[in-house]
Amino acid sequence: MNLEKLKDVESEFFDAYPKGFEDEKLIKIGKKFNPEKLELFAKESLKKENFSNPNLIAEAYFKTIQKSAMVSLFDKLKLRDVIKALTSYEKDMLSIELYELLYGNKKDGFEGLVEFLAEFGMAKWTLVTLVPYSINRQKEYFIKPTTTKNIIKYLEIPNLIYKPRPSYEFYQQYTKALDNIKSKVSKPLSFDNAAFTGFLKMGIEICGE
Repeated sequence: MNLEKLKDVESEFFDAYPKGFEDEKLIKIGKKFNPEKLELFAKESLKKENFSNPNLIAEAYFKTIQKSAMVSLFDKLKLRDVIKALTSYEKDMLSIELYELLYGNKKDGFEGLVEFLAEFGMAKWTLVTLVPYSINRQKEYFIKPTTTKNIIKYLEIPNLIYKPRPSYEFYQQYTKALDNIKSKVSKPLSFDNAAFTGFLKMGIEICGE
């Protein structure tokens, strides 16, 4: 990782937004994304005891995606149609993969959810990573393809090759890289992982101007 470039990104970000995420402009953006509200909904609707009802879980999964401003409208509409058309067996399968991802064997759940969504042409990073992030915003990362590619390229993160199809191996490696980056910047930038990658995105854009 290029530490000098990271320090430039941080410096440029604070030049543009002296109060960081408390800056008036960014507070307005934050209200649009409202991660706290998303977290409350996801934690309640996808709590362990609800997994005895796969219909409820399938609906909760879609609604969590629907409530996020970080997922494209196109993907939301397509996912809505997929969820509506699921058989009882398919809802069971979706529920099992989500349970593993959130509360069981994370690797199996991640890969299982990718396989499940791939059957409908919906194996996308945003649809796989939003729910874990929503439930644990300080530990899990929401992966947005363009932002991810720009961070890897600009900060010269070694041995990381982004691919459109989600993989648990890449998620693990990228998480480790982001955790390392997070440890080298001001604490107020890392209160929420989507805000943290948002800071990197904005700072890189400013540096590239």
